[in-house]
Amino acid sequence: MVEVFKTNVQNHSDAERLVAELSKKNSILKINFDLNDCDNVLRIEAKKINPLEIIELMNSKGFQCEVIL
Repeated sequence: MVEVFKTNVQNHSDAERLVAELSKKNSILKINFDLNDCDNVLRIEAKKINPLEIIELMNSKGFQCEVIL
């Protein structure tokens, strides 16, 4: 399963910190940010994804995040 999010993450150090935090979730297989995309895309591949959980984690770290449909 793959979920794609629009974020306001601007730099690679923040992206790396968030990847480390998100990687703690057992079901996540692959995470990457595309900061060259106008939506600063966060793409997550996992066995099971709860988008609200990802959004809440991102918000708790001070970042905006929403699912791209």
